[in-house]
Amino acid sequence: MLMTKWGEDLNKNCPLSEYPRPQFKRDSYLNLNGIWQCEFCESEEIPSKFSYDIVVPFSPETPLSGVNRMLKSNEYLIYNKKFDLPDDFNKGKVFVHFGAVDQIAKVYLNGRFVGVHHGGYTPFSFEVSHLIQEHNTLNVVVRDLTEKNEYSRGKQKTNRGGIWYSAQSGIWQTVWLESTPDEYIPNVRITPDLDNQTVMFEADGNITVQKLIYDGDKLIADTTDTVVKLENVKEWSPENPFLYDVVFKYKNDEVRSYFGMRKFSVGTDDNGMPRLMLNNKPYFMNGLLDQGYYPDGLLTPPSNEAMKFDVKSIKNLGFNMLRKHIKIEPMLWYHYCDVNGIIVWQDMINGGGNYGLEVSAIPFVGINLDDSNYKTFKRTSLEARKLYYKELEEMIAVLYNCPCIAMWVPFNEGWGQFDSNYAYTLVKAMDSTRIVDSASGWHDRGQTDVISKHIYFTPIKVHSGNKPWCLTEFGGLSTRVKGHTFNNKMFGYKIFNSKQGITKAYKNLFEKTIIPQIKDGLSATVYTQVTDVEDELNGLFTYDRKVQKIDTEVLKSINERVKL
Repeated sequence: MLMTKWGEDLNKNCPLSEYPRPQFKRDSYLNLNGIWQCEFCESEEIPSKFSYDIVVPFSPETPLSGVNRMLKSNEYLIYNKKFDLPDDFNKGKVFVHFGAVDQIAKVYLNGRFVGVHHGGYTPFSFEVSHLIQEHNTLNVVVRDLTEKNEYSRGKQKTNRGGIWYSAQSGIWQTVWLESTPDEYIPNVRITPDLDNQTVMFEADGNITVQKLIYDGDKLIADTTDTVVKLENVKEWSPENPFLYDVVFKYKNDEVRSYFGMRKFSVGTDDNGMPRLMLNNKPYFMNGLLDQGYYPDGLLTPPSNEAMKFDVKSIKNLGFNMLRKHIKIEPMLWYHYCDVNGIIVWQDMINGGGNYGLEVSAIPFVGINLDDSNYKTFKRTSLEARKLYYKELEEMIAVLYNCPCIAMWVPFNEGWGQFDSNYAYTLVKAMDSTRIVDSASGWHDRGQTDVISKHIYFTPIKVHSGNKPWCLTEFGGLSTRVKGHTFNNKMFGYKIFNSKQGITKAYKNLFEKTIIPQIKDGLSATVYTQVTDVEDELNGLFTYDRKVQKIDTEVLKSINERVKL
């Protein structure tokens, strides 16, 4: 069994114990991670006995859960957790938060129904003030059909292999309680405006919130204004990821947050070439595909230190961007990117039925398909299409305040793609401050901010147009490191038998193909990928993060030249 060093040292009684939402932080926090009970049932009736102990928030399919059993499509996964509420915890209202539960979750507290959430990748919460007691029993009833209901599923597949990974189910992010006063701050939407040197704070609930803005320890604003003018603005960038701290106050409620003054846009350089822009200057985004998988936790990091390791390692190698591929991470991951200066391109989660020629063959012969044909793209379920938009809105809402996010990616490689022009319009209506790659790779229907190309098998040739030309996936050079693989299989786009071989190929790829074409309009690159994932052995790190395949000095030397 392949394990990370963090999984080997797991504290089963309280894993991932850090406060999970640094972008909107209260002092009130009760972590419910740890040892729960669960049962696999034929109905959703809560059983009187539970056969398994399970370490939450790890899915039962993962080694770290202690269960190692797959939820079948005709089964319900039912959780049971008993907990006591500290005497001084309840300040008026109590909320239970779930970072993510895959795919459908019904929540019960002390035998009473609380609520239901559809969608396996977005956080949700319920107020439970009327049900909470000194001694409590929390039950979660889960249904997960993976690809059978066309819901969002990401890279999961019942019959895993190649670029598709192990299916998993149930709770896979932190579960926690929070208490607020009866009158509290539901949310504040933060929008930096670098051009006007202002920041806008929009509070939910039509309430007047006091904002205290800090530059380090220095208080620079104390106001209830919605739009606040800043003097001598310090910009956020990968080179200097400066963050302003802000404290929100409303009656007896207090929340701490932060923001970065930065602007992402598209424009032209001095030669009239379309470029991605950071803070109104042409900026080359040099990144990696990051799928956020772990051999012992799958989608769930074995610890928050594991997420921090990924972000800091990539920054140390000289990259300035990560494309978060088909996954919504715990909020702490985005915080680490904010603090360390890593730009993020955020994918939406793919869904739909079983994919066919529309993704596996047709794009490689240059055919661009009409994504309003739902049958072609395996998006025949109206319910699942509606849920896609709901989850898209949830994703943008929860991640909106993260300074690191530069781009939204609604669809990837035609996987369950539909009406991408409408998705582009919808995303822009929700968030006009970021770039949108509406159909990454292929099946571009016209409404998008970039020219987005995935090229693995054919020569990479930049053909500049009226939008920034971005190589949004490429590379995938592979080598096996004995003793550090998920199994004996090997998937990669080009396979090498040694560290020397993959290093030489990587250098040739960048020095002969990538760097020379930056002057021709190449505006961003996303190399595949950060780590190996199951059969895929094309990471710069092994799946367990214990071996780096190409030396740091080599990567840093190349990355110093991957810029405008």
